[in-house]
Amino acid sequence: MLNVVILAAGQGKRMHSDLPKVLQPLAGKPMLEHVLDTVAGLPNVAKTVVVVGHRAEVVKAHVEGRAGVECVLQEPQMGTGHALQCALPALDASAEHTLVLLGDVPLVQPETIARLAEVAGDSMAILTTVLRNPTGYGRILRQKGRIVAIVEQKDATEGQKQIREVNTGIMLLPTARLAGWLSELKASNAQGEYYLTDVIGLAVRDGVRINSARPRRSFEVEGVNSKTQLARLEGIWQDHLAEELTDAGVTVIDPSRLDIRGKLVCGKDVVIDVGVVFEGRVELGDGVRVGPYCVIRNAVIGAGSVIEAFSHIVEAKVGAQARIGPYARLRPGAELADEVHVGNFVEIKKSVIGHASKINHLSYIGDTDMGARVNIGAGTITCNYDGVNKFRTTIGDDAFIGSDTQLIAPVTVGAGATLGAGTTLAKDAPAGELTLSRAPQRTVAGWQRPSKKQA
Repeated sequence: MLNVVILAAGQGKRMHSDLPKVLQPLAGKPMLEHVLDTVAGLPNVAKTVVVVGHRAEVVKAHVEGRAGVECVLQEPQMGTGHALQCALPALDASAEHTLVLLGDVPLVQPETIARLAEVAGDSMAILTTVLRNPTGYGRILRQKGRIVAIVEQKDATEGQKQIREVNTGIMLLPTARLAGWLSELKASNAQGEYYLTDVIGLAVRDGVRINSARPRRSFEVEGVNSKTQLARLEGIWQDHLAEELTDAGVTVIDPSRLDIRGKLVCGKDVVIDVGVVFEGRVELGDGVRVGPYCVIRNAVIGAGSVIEAFSHIVEAKVGAQARIGPYARLRPGAELADEVHVGNFVEIKKSVIGHASKINHLSYIGDTDMGARVNIGAGTITCNYDGVNKFRTTIGDDAFIGSDTQLIAPVTVGAGATLGAGTTLAKDAPAGELTLSRAPQRTVAGWQRPSKKQA
């Protein structure tokens, strides 16, 4: 079994933000959430403890509701060793190891943690990496190839500062020895803090072998302390996600102009044009084509459908072989069957659109149940809101709704009915009949336009 401690107490002054550093968003979700999601994918986790400090209540509110996760307060914040001292009472003493993760190192992957556990065996292990410029990181000191200490940047000699192997802050420690080692930590350093890295020297003294592993990809151990670093890591992560897509057979027209802020699931022969933003969970069926500059959030798009440029689809479902846009908006609750056409400047909300129906121009359809093969003319509006309550409109199969029609809900249009252009429908229209409400056309002879009065 395994304890997990996530250090998330830091203020993040260089962020220049009221939002705690660990809640700054990366790829659409807070950095801390990335770490928690990784932990959720690990086997045999007995307890997960998040150490909070700066704006603790805000961070705790974000963590609440996750099963098996507990927050502990570090106040004041006196270093990483002190943070683990605060977490110690909440840990499961029977767990063999305690894994230490960092809330501002968001992209460590489960396979890297698995490799760390493998090299730890029944001892302990730390995750290290080699940096071209190691400034600011604790250096790994070795003797005859074995780790004997970690020295922090501010305490390192000039010779030690030349070492390029650094501590990432992620380590796997034997739980049974933690209490003893933590009680021996001293704050006799340049920072006046209790360093968790000093545990390494205590382990060496006690004859505990310290093993190490390295991540397969450098971004897994990149920490974030400023908005500049956050933006850089965002770009690196988006490049990685785009590479995963293309490796799986998705055609991404320009990987540098794609944003995935959640989970994107693609079938075969999917094509994604430039500037597309995916948020939440999005599923694209086989052969889907997404045009440039679309935003798609928490949606399912059926096989063979085409989403034209600048369309917004949020919490909606689109069937197979549909055509959406350009400049269409599908709002929450829109459910479109196969072969539906939705054209430019059409908005659909909380409506079911039947097979092969067409809404091609400049229309608003809200709170509607629409049958199959319905044709909606340009400028049609369902008037579904009276200022207090919402009402539904029902349109039967094969109905034809003329341009510039208003349907005042609750109202029903029967199957095969036709509404003449310009109709304002306040009563049900019978199936198979023509209904219209135009005033008779007339011409006023001799009428003249008003002219501007001379001053």
